[in-house]
Amino acid sequence: MRKNGWAVTGWGLGFAGLGLGCALSGTELFGADWAGWAVAGTGAVAAAAGAAVVRRRPVRPLLWLLCGAAAVGAWGLLMDLVTLLFGQRVDSVPDAVERVLAAVGAVLLARTALGLQPAARGGTGGTGGPGGTGGPGGRTERPAPAPTAAPPLVQLAACAGSLAFVPYVLMKLVWAVGGSFAGISGDQMYASYVHNGSSGLWLALERWGLDGTMLLALLGVFLLWGLVRPWGQVFPRWTAPLRGRRVPRWLPLTPALLGAATLAPYGVAGIGYLTLCTAGVTRIRLGEFASEQSALEIAWVGMCGFAGYGVALVVAAWSYWRRTGARTAGAR
Repeated sequence: MRKNGWAVTGWGLGFAGLGLGCALSGTELFGADWAGWAVAGTGAVAAAAGAAVVRRRPVRPLLWLLCGAAAVGAWGLLMDLVTLLFGQRVDSVPDAVERVLAAVGAVLLARTALGLQPAARGGTGGTGGPGGTGGPGGRTERPAPAPTAAPPLVQLAACAGSLAFVPYVLMKLVWAVGGSFAGISGDQMYASYVHNGSSGLWLALERWGLDGTMLLALLGVFLLWGLVRPWGQVFPRWTAPLRGRRVPRWLPLTPALLGAATLAPYGVAGIGYLTLCTAGVTRIRLGEFASEQSALEIAWVGMCGFAGYGVALVVAAWSYWRRTGARTAGAR
Protein backbone atom coordinates (compact mmCIF):
# COMPACT_ATOMS: atom_id res chain seq x y z
CA MET A 1 0.00 0.00 0.00
CA ARG A 2 2.99 2.32 0.29
CA LYS A 3 3.06 2.72 -3.50
CA ASN A 4 -0.61 3.72 -3.50
CA GLY A 5 0.08 6.16 -0.67
CA TRP A 6 2.89 7.82 -2.61
CA ALA A 7 0.69 7.91 -5.72
CA VAL A 8 -2.11 9.65 -3.79
CA THR A 9 0.42 12.14 -2.41
CA GLY A 10 1.75 12.91 -5.88
CA TRP A 11 -1.74 13.27 -7.31
CA GLY A 12 -2.76 15.54 -4.44
CA LEU A 13 0.22 17.84 -5.00
CA GLY A 14 -0.54 18.03 -8.72
CA PHE A 15 -4.22 18.71 -8.12
CA ALA A 16 -3.37 21.36 -5.54
CA GLY A 17 -0.93 22.92 -7.99
CA LEU A 18 -3.63 23.20 -10.66
CA GLY A 19 -6.07 24.83 -8.26
CA LEU A 20 -3.48 27.20 -6.81
CA GLY A 21 -2.29 28.20 -10.26
CA CYS A 22 -5.82 29.01 -11.39
CA ALA A 23 -6.61 30.90 -8.18
CA LEU A 24 -3.46 33.05 -8.26
CA SER A 25 -3.70 33.78 -11.99
CA GLY A 26 -7.37 34.72 -11.80
CA THR A 27 -8.41 31.85 -14.07
CA GLU A 28 -11.94 30.75 -13.22
CA LEU A 29 -12.81 27.08 -12.89
CA PHE A 30 -16.42 26.30 -13.76
CA GLY A 31 -17.17 30.01 -13.82
CA ALA A 32 -16.37 30.57 -10.14
CA ASP A 33 -13.50 32.54 -8.58
CA TRP A 34 -13.40 30.35 -5.47
CA ALA A 35 -13.26 27.00 -7.31
CA GLY A 36 -9.48 27.21 -7.73
CA TRP A 37 -9.01 27.52 -3.99
CA ALA A 38 -11.40 24.59 -3.42
CA VAL A 39 -9.37 22.42 -5.80
CA ALA A 40 -6.13 23.50 -4.12
CA GLY A 41 -7.53 22.65 -0.69
CA THR A 42 -8.78 19.24 -1.83
CA GLY A 43 -5.40 18.43 -3.35
CA ALA A 44 -3.53 19.50 -0.21
CA VAL A 45 -5.71 17.29 2.01
CA ALA A 46 -5.26 14.40 -0.43
CA ALA A 47 -1.49 14.81 -0.32
CA ALA A 48 -1.59 14.66 3.47
CA ALA A 49 -3.86 11.59 3.35
CA GLY A 50 -1.43 9.86 0.99
CA ALA A 51 1.43 10.56 3.39
CA ALA A 52 -0.69 9.09 6.19
CA VAL A 53 -1.24 5.93 4.14
CA VAL A 54 2.52 5.58 3.70
CA ARG A 55 2.86 5.81 7.49
CA ARG A 56 0.02 3.27 7.88
CA ARG A 57 -2.37 5.68 9.59
CA PRO A 58 -6.13 4.86 9.71
CA VAL A 59 -7.43 7.35 7.11
CA ARG A 60 -9.83 5.16 5.12
CA PRO A 61 -12.94 7.34 5.79
CA LEU A 62 -10.99 10.43 4.68
CA LEU A 63 -9.95 8.67 1.47
CA TRP A 64 -13.58 7.88 0.65
CA LEU A 65 -14.57 11.47 1.39
CA LEU A 66 -11.86 12.75 -0.93
CA CYS A 67 -12.91 10.18 -3.55
CA GLY A 68 -16.44 11.60 -3.47
CA ALA A 69 -15.13 15.15 -3.84
CA ALA A 70 -12.95 14.10 -6.78
CA ALA A 71 -15.90 12.34 -8.43
CA VAL A 72 -17.92 15.55 -8.17
CA GLY A 73 -15.01 17.45 -9.70
CA ALA A 74 -14.93 15.01 -12.62
CA TRP A 75 -18.57 15.67 -13.47
CA GLY A 76 -18.97 16.55 -17.13
CA LEU A 77 -15.84 14.72 -18.31
CA LEU A 78 -17.95 12.45 -20.49
CA MET A 79 -19.38 15.48 -22.29
CA ASP A 80 -15.86 16.77 -22.93
CA LEU A 81 -14.79 13.39 -24.33
CA VAL A 82 -17.80 13.27 -26.66
CA THR A 83 -17.02 16.82 -27.81
CA LEU A 84 -13.40 15.94 -28.57
CA LEU A 85 -14.40 12.65 -30.20
CA PHE A 86 -16.23 14.53 -32.91
CA GLY A 87 -13.51 17.11 -33.47
CA GLN A 88 -14.97 20.01 -31.54
CA ARG A 89 -13.23 22.12 -28.93
CA VAL A 90 -14.18 22.02 -25.25
CA ASP A 91 -15.69 25.14 -23.72
CA SER A 92 -12.84 25.58 -21.21
CA VAL A 93 -9.41 23.94 -21.27
CA PRO A 94 -8.74 24.49 -17.51
CA ASP A 95 -12.13 22.91 -16.69
CA ALA A 96 -11.36 19.93 -18.92
CA VAL A 97 -7.92 19.45 -17.34
CA GLU A 98 -9.46 19.59 -13.85
CA ARG A 99 -12.05 16.96 -14.81
CA VAL A 100 -9.40 14.59 -16.15
CA LEU A 101 -7.25 14.96 -13.03
CA ALA A 102 -10.30 14.59 -10.77
CA ALA A 103 -11.34 11.38 -12.53
CA VAL A 104 -7.84 9.93 -12.15
CA GLY A 105 -7.85 10.94 -8.49
CA ALA A 106 -11.25 9.38 -7.82
CA VAL A 107 -10.06 6.02 -9.16
CA LEU A 108 -6.74 6.22 -7.30
CA LEU A 109 -8.38 7.20 -4.00
CA ALA A 110 -11.00 4.45 -4.30
CA ARG A 111 -8.35 1.85 -5.04
CA THR A 112 -6.28 2.97 -2.07
CA ALA A 113 -9.30 2.99 0.26
CA LEU A 114 -10.29 -0.51 -0.85
CA GLY A 115 -6.74 -1.70 -0.26
CA LEU A 116 -7.00 -0.54 3.36
CA GLN A 117 -10.03 -2.70 4.16
CA PRO A 118 -9.52 -5.10 7.09
CA ALA A 119 -8.34 -8.63 6.37
CA ALA A 120 -11.09 -11.19 5.99
CA ARG A 121 -11.92 -13.02 9.21
CA GLY A 122 -10.95 -16.63 9.46
CA GLY A 123 -8.04 -16.13 7.04
CA THR A 124 -4.40 -16.48 7.79
CA GLY A 125 -3.27 -13.00 6.92
CA GLY A 126 -1.58 -14.34 3.79
CA THR A 127 0.71 -16.73 5.59
CA GLY A 128 -0.11 -19.67 3.37
CA GLY A 129 -2.15 -21.55 5.99
CA PRO A 130 -5.76 -22.71 5.72
CA GLY A 131 -7.92 -20.38 3.73
CA GLY A 132 -5.60 -19.73 0.82
CA THR A 133 -2.19 -19.95 -0.70
CA GLY A 134 0.25 -17.29 0.39
CA GLY A 135 0.82 -14.81 -2.44
CA PRO A 136 3.26 -11.98 -2.93
CA GLY A 137 3.05 -9.15 -0.42
CA GLY A 138 1.32 -11.31 2.21
CA ARG A 139 -1.89 -11.73 0.19
CA THR A 140 -4.00 -14.82 -0.20
CA GLU A 141 -4.67 -15.68 -3.83
CA ARG A 142 -8.16 -16.72 -4.88
CA PRO A 143 -9.26 -18.06 -8.24
CA ALA A 144 -11.07 -15.67 -10.54
CA PRO A 145 -14.85 -15.88 -10.01
CA ALA A 146 -16.82 -17.78 -12.64
CA PRO A 147 -18.84 -15.65 -15.10
CA THR A 148 -22.34 -15.04 -13.77
CA ALA A 149 -25.36 -13.02 -14.82
CA ALA A 150 -26.56 -10.20 -12.60
CA PRO A 151 -29.51 -10.81 -10.25
CA PRO A 152 -32.99 -10.47 -11.82
CA LEU A 153 -33.63 -7.04 -10.28
CA VAL A 154 -30.37 -5.70 -11.73
CA GLN A 155 -31.29 -7.06 -15.16
CA LEU A 156 -34.70 -5.43 -14.77
CA ALA A 157 -32.92 -2.13 -14.10
CA ALA A 158 -30.90 -2.69 -17.30
CA CYS A 159 -34.16 -3.20 -19.21
CA ALA A 160 -35.57 0.03 -17.78
CA GLY A 161 -32.38 1.93 -18.60
CA SER A 162 -32.41 0.63 -22.18
CA LEU A 163 -36.06 1.56 -22.68
CA ALA A 164 -35.44 5.03 -21.24
CA PHE A 165 -33.12 5.74 -24.17
CA VAL A 166 -35.62 4.65 -26.86
CA PRO A 167 -37.47 8.02 -27.17
CA TYR A 168 -34.13 9.84 -27.28
CA VAL A 169 -32.77 7.59 -30.03
CA LEU A 170 -35.98 7.90 -32.03
CA MET A 171 -35.96 11.70 -31.69
CA LYS A 172 -32.39 11.88 -32.98
CA LEU A 173 -33.17 9.42 -35.78
CA VAL A 174 -36.15 11.50 -36.92
CA TRP A 175 -33.95 14.58 -37.22
CA ALA A 176 -31.13 12.67 -38.90
CA VAL A 177 -33.44 11.43 -41.69
CA GLY A 178 -34.88 14.92 -42.23
CA GLY A 179 -38.09 14.68 -40.20
CA SER A 180 -39.49 17.06 -37.58
CA PHE A 181 -39.98 16.71 -33.84
CA ALA A 182 -41.37 19.29 -31.38
CA GLY A 183 -41.59 21.80 -34.21
CA ILE A 184 -37.91 21.46 -35.11
CA SER A 185 -36.96 20.07 -38.51
CA GLY A 186 -33.95 18.03 -39.43
CA ASP A 187 -32.64 20.87 -41.60
CA GLN A 188 -32.86 23.26 -38.65
CA MET A 189 -30.90 20.86 -36.45
CA TYR A 190 -28.28 20.41 -39.15
CA ALA A 191 -27.95 24.20 -39.48
CA SER A 192 -27.44 24.46 -35.70
CA TYR A 193 -24.67 21.84 -35.87
CA VAL A 194 -22.92 23.87 -38.58
CA HIS A 195 -23.37 27.07 -36.56
CA ASN A 196 -21.90 25.43 -33.43
CA GLY A 197 -18.78 24.30 -35.31
CA SER A 198 -19.47 20.57 -35.44
CA SER A 199 -16.75 18.51 -37.08
CA GLY A 200 -16.87 17.18 -40.63
CA LEU A 201 -17.34 13.65 -39.27
CA TRP A 202 -20.39 14.70 -37.27
CA LEU A 203 -21.93 16.52 -40.25
CA ALA A 204 -21.21 13.60 -42.56
CA LEU A 205 -22.95 11.20 -40.20
CA GLU A 206 -25.96 13.51 -40.10
CA ARG A 207 -26.14 13.59 -43.89
CA TRP A 208 -26.02 9.78 -43.93
CA GLY A 209 -28.98 9.64 -41.54
CA LEU A 210 -26.84 8.76 -38.50
CA ASP A 211 -26.68 11.05 -35.50
CA GLY A 212 -23.48 10.83 -33.43
CA THR A 213 -25.22 10.97 -30.04
CA MET A 214 -27.68 8.31 -31.19
CA LEU A 215 -24.78 5.97 -32.00
CA LEU A 216 -23.22 6.68 -28.61
CA ALA A 217 -26.56 5.91 -26.92
CA LEU A 218 -26.69 2.53 -28.66
CA LEU A 219 -23.09 1.86 -27.62
CA GLY A 220 -24.09 2.78 -24.07
CA VAL A 221 -26.90 0.23 -24.10
CA PHE A 222 -24.42 -2.40 -25.31
CA LEU A 223 -22.16 -1.52 -22.36
CA LEU A 224 -25.08 -1.74 -19.95
CA TRP A 225 -25.93 -5.30 -21.01
CA GLY A 226 -22.29 -6.31 -20.93
CA LEU A 227 -22.29 -5.40 -17.24
CA VAL A 228 -25.22 -7.68 -16.41
CA ARG A 229 -24.62 -10.68 -18.69
CA PRO A 230 -21.86 -13.32 -18.48
CA TRP A 231 -20.38 -12.26 -21.84
CA GLY A 232 -19.26 -9.06 -20.13
CA GLN A 233 -16.82 -11.13 -18.06
CA VAL A 234 -15.53 -13.58 -20.66
CA PHE A 235 -15.23 -12.65 -24.34
CA PRO A 236 -17.99 -14.50 -26.26
CA ARG A 237 -17.65 -16.56 -29.44
CA TRP A 238 -18.35 -13.67 -31.81
CA THR A 239 -15.16 -11.91 -30.64
CA ALA A 240 -13.18 -14.56 -32.55
CA PRO A 241 -9.58 -13.61 -31.65
CA LEU A 242 -10.42 -13.09 -27.97
CA ARG A 243 -13.10 -15.75 -27.42
CA GLY A 244 -12.84 -17.50 -24.08
CA ARG A 245 -10.46 -14.99 -22.53
CA ARG A 246 -11.43 -13.12 -19.40
CA VAL A 247 -12.45 -9.48 -19.88
CA PRO A 248 -10.22 -7.15 -17.81
CA ARG A 249 -12.40 -5.54 -15.12
CA TRP A 250 -11.25 -2.05 -16.01
CA LEU A 251 -12.42 -2.40 -19.62
CA PRO A 252 -16.18 -2.12 -18.94
CA LEU A 253 -15.92 -0.46 -15.52
CA THR A 254 -13.96 2.59 -16.69
CA PRO A 255 -16.60 3.85 -19.18
CA ALA A 256 -19.39 2.62 -16.89
CA LEU A 257 -18.21 4.61 -13.88
CA LEU A 258 -17.47 7.63 -16.05
CA GLY A 259 -20.92 7.49 -17.62
CA ALA A 260 -22.69 6.84 -14.32
CA ALA A 261 -20.94 9.74 -12.59
CA THR A 262 -21.95 12.08 -15.42
CA LEU A 263 -25.36 10.97 -16.68
CA ALA A 264 -27.09 9.97 -13.44
CA PRO A 265 -26.68 13.31 -11.60
CA TYR A 266 -27.12 15.28 -14.84
CA GLY A 267 -30.37 13.53 -15.69
CA VAL A 268 -31.82 13.54 -12.17
CA ALA A 269 -30.97 17.21 -11.61
CA GLY A 270 -32.30 18.01 -15.09
CA ILE A 271 -35.64 16.36 -14.32
CA GLY A 272 -35.91 18.44 -11.16
CA TYR A 273 -35.21 21.60 -13.14
CA LEU A 274 -37.72 20.69 -15.86
CA THR A 275 -40.36 19.94 -13.23
CA LEU A 276 -39.97 23.49 -11.93
CA CYS A 277 -40.12 24.86 -15.49
CA THR A 278 -43.23 22.85 -16.34
CA ALA A 279 -44.93 24.01 -13.10
CA GLY A 280 -44.18 27.62 -14.00
CA VAL A 281 -41.87 28.20 -11.03
CA THR A 282 -39.09 29.21 -13.40
CA ARG A 283 -38.64 29.52 -17.14
CA ILE A 284 -36.52 27.27 -19.31
CA ARG A 285 -33.76 28.86 -21.34
CA LEU A 286 -34.74 28.76 -25.00
CA GLY A 287 -31.27 28.54 -26.49
CA GLU A 288 -31.79 27.89 -30.21
CA PHE A 289 -35.41 26.80 -29.82
CA ALA A 290 -38.25 28.99 -31.01
CA SER A 291 -40.66 28.37 -28.10
CA GLU A 292 -40.72 27.14 -24.51
CA GLN A 293 -42.97 24.26 -25.52
CA SER A 294 -40.43 22.94 -28.02
CA ALA A 295 -37.59 23.36 -25.56
CA LEU A 296 -39.51 21.52 -22.82
CA GLU A 297 -40.55 18.61 -25.06
CA ILE A 298 -37.01 18.03 -26.29
CA ALA A 299 -35.48 18.51 -22.84
CA TRP A 300 -37.88 16.03 -21.22
CA VAL A 301 -36.98 13.37 -23.77
CA GLY A 302 -33.27 13.91 -23.20
CA MET A 303 -33.33 14.17 -19.41
CA CYS A 304 -35.56 11.13 -18.91
CA GLY A 305 -33.20 9.14 -21.12
CA PHE A 306 -30.09 10.34 -19.30
CA ALA A 307 -31.59 9.81 -15.84
CA GLY A 308 -33.05 6.37 -16.57
CA TYR A 309 -29.92 5.12 -18.26
CA GLY A 310 -27.57 6.76 -15.76
CA VAL A 311 -29.27 5.23 -12.71
CA ALA A 312 -29.38 1.81 -14.43
CA LEU A 313 -25.66 2.15 -15.17
CA VAL A 314 -24.94 2.85 -11.49
CA VAL A 315 -26.83 -0.31 -10.48
CA ALA A 316 -25.23 -2.45 -13.20
CA ALA A 317 -21.70 -1.19 -12.53
CA TRP A 318 -22.03 -1.88 -8.81
CA SER A 319 -23.33 -5.39 -9.52
CA TYR A 320 -20.47 -6.04 -11.96
CA TRP A 321 -17.94 -4.77 -9.42
CA ARG A 322 -19.32 -7.11 -6.76
CA ARG A 323 -19.65 -10.14 -9.03
CA THR A 324 -16.18 -9.87 -10.52
CA GLY A 325 -14.76 -9.08 -7.05
CA ALA A 326 -11.17 -8.63 -5.96
CA ARG A 327 -9.16 -11.75 -6.61
CA THR A 328 -7.02 -11.45 -3.54
CA ALA A 329 -7.76 -11.40 0.16
CA GLY A 330 -5.79 -11.25 3.36
CA ALA A 331 -3.48 -8.77 4.97
CA ARG A 332 -2.19 -5.96 2.84
